[in-house]
Amino acid sequence: MEIETLAGPARVQLDVDADPAFLLVLTHGAGGGVDSSDVLAVRALARDLGGAVARVLQPFRVAGGRAPGSATKQDAAWLDVIAALRERVPGVPLVQGGRSNGARVACRTAVAVGATGVVCLAYPLHPPGKPEKTRADELRAAGPAAEVVVFNGDRDPFGVPDAADAALVHVLKGETHALKNAGPEIVRVLEPWLRRWARA
Repeated sequence: MEIETLAGPARVQLDVDADPAFLLVLTHGAGGGVDSSDVLAVRALARDLGGAVARVLQPFRVAGGRAPGSATKQDAAWLDVIAALRERVPGVPLVQGGRSNGARVACRTAVAVGATGVVCLAYPLHPPGKPEKTRADELRAAGPAAEVVVFNGDRDPFGVPDAADAALVHVLKGETHALKNAGPEIVRVLEPWLRRWARA
């Protein structure tokens, strides 16, 4: 499905059954898509727990771009996407997240959309080689209203957030920013956290 936003159309893959327990909305990094192994692992877990899952290809990627543009424009488009999805899947808790740049969007908008939780995959704490340009403030922006969980590789050139900056920061040994082999460990750690929104 496509959702019109102020920045152009977003493309959404929505998996939903009757009476879902929660809605999980996930998005991608600056140059990627919604089929990375870590995003798919989180999607599968949420579906197993009875959640609806929306994977969002943001407008700049639908248009073929690799640079997200201004945070203000990106966040405004995200608010449009979430509003449309809330109409499709009403009355359930909202958890949102993404990988890399998508995690930044999820944190920045969490309060505005009323998210109860945020899942950050490969949160880019700073540009490579520039730790002084920290983005910790964006990570903290989601709390305390939304509980934030973060998964970063210990070899990530974008850095690893401090444990104090989120409810949980899980460091994946041997993983880079791509988190290519991290799916099983992400699922193991995330399952009890996400299960709180699942129905018994």
